[in-house]
Amino acid sequence: MGNIYTRDIKRVSAELYEKYADEITEDYGKNKELVSRYLDIYSKKVRNRVAGYLTRYAKRARTVHTTEEEVEE
Repeated sequence: MGNIYTRDIKRVSAELYEKYADEITEDYGKNKELVSRYLDIYSKKVRNRVAGYLTRYAKRARTVHTTEEEVEE
């Protein structure tokens, strides 16, 4: 079974996605670099959790956006 992320991880990931949606990709490694660049996180574990959740969040957001466009057509 998967991990359940805390409210803080989800909130920070959503805020990052809103601000930098054009830079965030579906690649975990690139998102990890972005998290390191934009956030001041000293814990490697927290940084990795934010990057992982952000990657899943981006995939889900883009899938929902694509599905909405198909429904409108």
